[in-house]
This record gives sequence, C-alpha cells and structure tokens, in this order.
Amino acid sequence: MNRYVAAERALRTAAPHELLNAVRRVLVEQYEAEAVELFMADYGLTVLQPVSVLPHTMEPVSIHNSPAGRAFAAQEPFVEPAAPGSHQVRAHLPVSVRGDRLGVLSVTLPADQVDDCLAELADIAEVLGHEVTVAERDTDLYLQARRKDRLTLAAEMQWQLLPGRSCASPEYELGAQLEPAYAIFGDNFDWSATADRLTLYVTNGMGEGIEASLLTNLAINALRNARRAGISIDDQAALADQAVFAHYRGRCYLSVLMFDFDLATGRVRVVDAGSPQMLRLRGGTVERIAFEAQLPLGMFEETDYVAQEFHVEPGDRLVFVSDGVYAVASPRGEAYGDAALNRAIQSTRLLPAAEVPRAILRELTGHRGQPVPDDDALVMCLDWRGR
Repeated sequence: MNRYVAAERALRTAAPHELLNAVRRVLVEQYEAEAVELFMADYGLTVLQPVSVLPHTMEPVSIHNSPAGRAFAAQEPFVEPAAPGSHQVRAHLPVSVRGDRLGVLSVTLPADQVDDCLAELADIAEVLGHEVTVAERDTDLYLQARRKDRLTLAAEMQWQLLPGRSCASPEYELGAQLEPAYAIFGDNFDWSATADRLTLYVTNGMGEGIEASLLTNLAINALRNARRAGISIDDQAALADQAVFAHYRGRCYLSVLMFDFDLATGRVRVVDAGSPQMLRLRGGTVERIAFEAQLPLGMFEETDYVAQEFHVEPGDRLVFVSDGVYAVASPRGEAYGDAALNRAIQSTRLLPAAEVPRAILRELTGHRGQPVPDDDALVMCLDWRGR
C-alpha cells in the first residue's frame, strides 16, 4: 500500500470527530511530518479557526494577511520559506470540495521532502474536505470550529439552509456571502446543478430575527420541493407562493430572483419576484439587468408567474445583490446605488468569483460608516465560462 492510499483509507475509516487525528498519524508516519493542523474558515470569512476540542487553545489565523490565508484565497498550496538555520518548512493546503472552500490543512515537514510530496499532500487535503463535509452530519466539531463568535438562532437556521458558499464546474464558478454573518436573518441563496442545468435563487424575506428566518426556511423548502419534482421555475414560484400565502395569509412575504441556466447554450429563464437585483460585467462594462417585476411570494393568493429569457456569454460575470447592499445609506444619507456597485464590481474584476462577495461587502462597510449593518446583506457572484 502506498502512502497516499494509506492516508485516504485512514480518513475514510476514521470516526467523524477523529479526522484530524487520523490524517495527522498518517502524515507523521508516512511523510515525516512534525506538526499537522486543520483550520476552518469562519462564517464571516475573516479568520481561519483551529479545529480542536472546545475551548480552543490555539489562536485563529487571519485570512487576509497570513500564509494559510494566502493558500485559502488562491486555492493553491503555499509553502512558507524555511527559517534561517531550520531544515523544516510549513506547507498550507486548501481544503475544499468542488469549489466550496472550507479551510486549510497546515503541515510542517522536512524541507528536502516538500517538493516530492506537495502534490500528494494537496490531494490528501481534498480528500479531507470531502470527509469533513460528510462528517458534519454526525458531529458538531467542524461547525463549532467555524465560529469565532456566537451565532444568533436566526443565523444558525439560515446557515444550515445554505448549499455552501462557493462551488465550481467546467461551465461556471459561484461564490456568495451573507452579512452580518453571525446575525443574519432574512437574506438567503440556494443553488442546484444537474448535467444540463444550473438553478439559482436569491431571496430576501421580510421581517427580522426568527420570524424572517422562519419565513425564508418555509419559502426555500417550498422552492426545493417544487424543483425536485421537475417543475419549471415559473411554476416553482407559483407553488412556493401558495405555500407562503397559506401559512401567513399575506402578512409576510418573500422577495426572490430565480434563474434557470442551460449549461450548453447559455440560455437563461428568469423569474423576478421582488427586490434582489442583478448586474452584469461584460467586456469591461457593468450594467444592471432589469427584468419584469412580479409580486413577491406569498403577498396574494394564487399569483401567476411568468419566466423571462436572456443569454449569458462566456466571460460574463453576474453579480446578485439584496436591498441590504444597493439601498444602504451612508452617514450623509446617500444610498450605495448603481454607481458605487459598478465601481465595486470593476475594482474586483480580477478576483475569482468566490472572493468577490467578501470584497464587495468590505467596500459596503466603508460606505456605511459603521461595522454592524442595520439590515442584512447578500452578494453572489457567478462567472460564466459556458461549454
């Protein structure tokens, strides 16, 4: 048995809470590693939190200005140069699953070994990412490691509802982020892909706290139920509308922007039912794409929805935002608006899709003039490659 197979087998047979210990044993025995640590990206995408039994004894690592953060942002292994007189180096390996960036595996090993095994270590980190994703069904260890602060109950419900924060395929790359990460309540996003199609929802439930989160949970699960029945997006909207109205009788409703992408042709069907907006970067030009506005889900009984069509071209970048982004006021009362969003999208055009939402939300914080927003905010970025 070669050493990579030994590491893979150790991970696949380990108990859910023992993944780090399992990979550490193999890397020490097979790769002469001196130290092995696993860090998970926190909900706010500001730090990498160590995976350990609570309370944490290790300090978190900054995502913005650390070697581990560099590996996380670039999604490529990064090796710290050996210190003077040292014969060891530290390799930082991204831990991700199909483009969903989870964290970083940091391994200290002899400097003369790193070139021969770096590719294998990167593959082991990828296997670890898959195993962490599966293990989260059975243990809270990795979810606990992601939080540097306590989540509100509404935020707990919202994060558990999400498909991930990023994903990638040959046809597209996706990234999304919510703020305030530890106290989100109404904004949400969802996606699902098949061999031929990609479905996206960008949602904004009215209200605050638990009530907004309950509304969003009902609507997202109604949309998923209809989608999984093979129903078109206009009928998905109609069925979710009925579900929300049946429960709230028009007292509460939810805005949603829905997309159904044909991966082969770039043809897109859209239902615009409320406040989220979409901007497109094409050929260096940013423009807001306006669709026919329809009623939010649950406002009235048995609303009919009609899908529109547009096309995406290879190289297009689509940015989706909630009203907690474009309507945010500065201390002088100026709304963020299209002009500021255009500048933010232009200034982040060289970043990968998964990095764009965090960067735009940082610029939004500067405009707002206060660290904690009054309303929750959602940014999603889609880079379209096509076939």
